[in-house]
Amino acid sequence: MSHFIHRVTSLLLTSTLAISLAAYAQIEGAPEQLYQNMGAELTPTLAKPGQYKVGVKTLSIVNPQQLDVNTQKISDRSLVLEIWYPTSQNQNGPMAHYDNETRLGQAFSLQGSAYRDAPVFKGAKPIPLIVLSHGYTGYRSLMFYLGEHLASHGYIVAAIDHTDSTNKDVDMVKAGFAGFPSTLYNRSRDQQFTLNYLLDETNFLSAVIDPEKAGLVGYSMGGYGAVNTIGGCYQFTDAAITNFMGIKDQAQANAIAKLFNSCAGGQYDKAQVDPRWAAAIAFAPWGNQHNLFDPQALKSIETPVLYVSGEFDDVSDYASIKRLFKATGGEHTYLLTYNNARHNIAAHPAPKVARDNEMNIGHYFEGSWSSQQLNSNNKHFALAMMNCHVKQDKSACPYLELSADSNERVIDGVKTPNWLGFPKRYSTGMEWQY
Repeated sequence: MSHFIHRVTSLLLTSTLAISLAAYAQIEGAPEQLYQNMGAELTPTLAKPGQYKVGVKTLSIVNPQQLDVNTQKISDRSLVLEIWYPTSQNQNGPMAHYDNETRLGQAFSLQGSAYRDAPVFKGAKPIPLIVLSHGYTGYRSLMFYLGEHLASHGYIVAAIDHTDSTNKDVDMVKAGFAGFPSTLYNRSRDQQFTLNYLLDETNFLSAVIDPEKAGLVGYSMGGYGAVNTIGGCYQFTDAAITNFMGIKDQAQANAIAKLFNSCAGGQYDKAQVDPRWAAAIAFAPWGNQHNLFDPQALKSIETPVLYVSGEFDDVSDYASIKRLFKATGGEHTYLLTYNNARHNIAAHPAPKVARDNEMNIGHYFEGSWSSQQLNSNNKHFALAMMNCHVKQDKSACPYLELSADSNERVIDGVKTPNWLGFPKRYSTGMEWQY
């Protein structure tokens, strides 16, 4: 086992907070409201709610006869999806709340703005799908703000609970890396299967979903999977397998490396990216700091992709994300940098129960940014990306054609403009590469 794993495991084992099973058994009180109204004048243009009310439904799906890397046996792989979509429902239905737990097992409930199990809106045009993929560890509602927002603008958004990779599945104190092999193997496969299921199988969205174009959003390990799903094939070495999994037997490490070196949702020979992926966003994508992506495969990526990173990301490593951006082919490849941010750039704000312990709060907190502001910016750029490249709405593309520095400055007596879509004086702290 690597020094890195020893170090993090030691941190987890020395945590002073005991996991309370009783706390998870019952969530007391009303669901928590995480967001304050900042006013339309301070909100980026594309972060404002769309024209549709939003419905939400929880759906369980099964990917049959998959390899379980933990047992090395073939079995069905179950996934739980949270699906947001435009609805025709008025404001009389039950509002959704999202129940989950922190990394140390403390339960919480968050108030949403969607209507639980509301009818799906049926319009003249098909509704594109966006697949949403959390990090390690995480949960399907980690970016619920983004799911609700995109749905309000006419998208179906399916967020995955990645089995073996959620807060609920992984005991971060006793076995913090128990789900890591499964995460490395399954993340891209789960993303592709979710697309296949919702577009190809009969389900409650079949009559309205767009069968031809879809988008993908991944955060951290979700970003690791997303890069692979759009063609950034893995190149695990024996040394990487030894580092991540502690396997020192050369033959066994070589066999696992070959198993993990798949591409585009689990393909091996002559892998082909699903042409329905029309755009991708990778928030703080993990993996390139360990050289896990094949450079030639990255160069061959054609899907438009937006990378988003904190300037001081010390989990996925900002310098490695910049190299990933520069190595990625395609005509439309972007990098948004949040200056003075680390890794926690995509999650919803911390629930109250998470604020009493570093292991919990460290899943959400950013020292120089409010999570609400990051969420607002993410909504703006995600909608710009998906509208431009999935819906082919050319009026959205200028929001992706920005100057390198978001800060308004006076240079030689001339004031530089603020970024398109951002209120004057408030497009600060960001950089853009295209």
